[in-house]
Amino acid sequence: MGRSAIEVSALGFGCWAIGGEWSTTDGQPLGWGKVDDEESVRAVRRALDLGVTFFDTADAYGTGHSERVLARALGKRRADVVLATKWGNVIDEERRLLLGSDDSPAYARRALTASLRRLDTDHIDLYQLHLSDAEPERAAELREICEEFVREGLIRAYAWSTDDPARAAVFAEGRHCAAVQHRLNVVQDAPELLALCEESNLASINRSPLAMGLLTGRHTGGQSLASGDIRTSPPAWLSGFSRGGGADTDWLRQVEALRDVLTSDGRTPAQGALAWIWARSPRTVPIPGFRSVAQAEENAGAIAKGPLTSRQLAEVDRILGR
Repeated sequence: MGRSAIEVSALGFGCWAIGGEWSTTDGQPLGWGKVDDEESVRAVRRALDLGVTFFDTADAYGTGHSERVLARALGKRRADVVLATKWGNVIDEERRLLLGSDDSPAYARRALTASLRRLDTDHIDLYQLHLSDAEPERAAELREICEEFVREGLIRAYAWSTDDPARAAVFAEGRHCAAVQHRLNVVQDAPELLALCEESNLASINRSPLAMGLLTGRHTGGQSLASGDIRTSPPAWLSGFSRGGGADTDWLRQVEALRDVLTSDGRTPAQGALAWIWARSPRTVPIPGFRSVAQAEENAGAIAKGPLTSRQLAEVDRILGR
């Protein structure tokens, strides 16, 4: 993982969805709908058996519930995995509400203490700032508090979850910064962030590698989603879905145009989308979400098939007009 000594599987699993339902104080859903905790536990353990060693969560996901479910699933296998979580959002665990944000160094320590408790561990492998638009001056302070956490043995490395290369570069100045978490998928490229990772010797941890499910090939025009799913009432930053949960037709056309190349060599559309990310840069670690054993098996199955070829990568660019 970047300049650190931390080793991870080529594929990580994102644990947003297994946090279940949570929302803003005005009712905006922020989860992916109802989940079955028992199935989540089985899915995590199945992923482990299939070679996935990197799990990414956040204190906000389900307002702590994702961290607790992940800790339960890992149990005595904690030492076999690399755990990443995030901080910066203020949550009400009992009411499952997002109350706001706090970018102070003091809150970072309180949040870390709470995550360590929920994850039932004495250290976090990768601690990530979850506030994508925090001010760079404040981020420099937070970078230094993360260095303190490293010296205290509470974390091994840190990163920023942001799509802004200039902001990511602030954290990259820190000795124990190991990665940038940013959006990357076959439809939404991120050349500047990938260049920063290359120049600064950082891992590129990729959220939304399946474009919130659009690249799985399972969404069709007019399809609705369950209540409590963030995609039914998408905030401004969530591309590809319209209010009511339907997939945007422009996105669906692009996904359909890519189907043949993504399903080459016996891949499913989701596996092809992950294969594109690995072909895009050797520093990438996509973290698709999951809610079932079947999804865990499909995503983990992409590892054996490896990246797309350079010819297939060029074909994707041709189809998308890049």
